[in-house]
Amino acid sequence: MNEDVFNNSLRKFLKKVGVTSQREIEKAVRDAVEAGRLKGNEKMAAKMVLTVGGVSLTHEITDEIELG
Repeated sequence: MNEDVFNNSLRKFLKKVGVTSQREIEKAVRDAVEAGRLKGNEKMAAKMVLTVGGVSLTHEITDEIELG
């Protein structure tokens, strides 16, 4: 295994996950606030599930997102 190639590929994947996830969450929250489904001061439970084929990895992260 080439550690440099692996590391660069992994960083690229994680950056894409982070950027696209943030955009999707922001859009969904703004839409919900505009539609009146959220007031804008809630704390929301959040969960991210990461799966990687070939190594049977499933990793779950849970936390809260606070709107203010």
